Amino acid sequence: MKTKNIFWLLAGILNLFTALLHTFGGQVGLINPLLSSNLDNQVQTEFLGVWHMITLFLFFTSAVFIKNYFAPKEECRAIIQFISYVYFLFSISFIAVSFMNQLLAPQWTLLLPIGILGLIGVKKYKLAH
Repeated sequence: MKTKNIFWLLAGILNLFTALLHTFGGQVGLINPLLSSNLDNQVQTEFLGVWHMITLFLFFTSAVFIKNYFAPKEECRAIIQFISYVYFLFSISFIAVSFMNQLLAPQWTLLLPIGILGLIGVKKYKLAH
């Protein structure tokens, strides 16, 4: 039996929490005000499209982390490494815009740990195999 990677499970659970928070909390806090604003319909439509792309990415990557906890596969290690780096870079972008606008965009506090847990799991997977 292959060794289960607890770091990928933790990343997947935190990622799933983030996806749910994004879906429901973001709808109330960001999307509803956006859709009732005076922004041009084209801008609203494109923003909403990107919002849903992110929602899908969050849920899909949650599934990848959790699936590979239960059934780790060598070929998925590179995918998890890529996803983890993406989350790391996403968090850097939120940190950067927080500094630029002198306003906290707290999304990085969820995204950075997902990336770190994923990368620790990749290292653990390499050592175990």
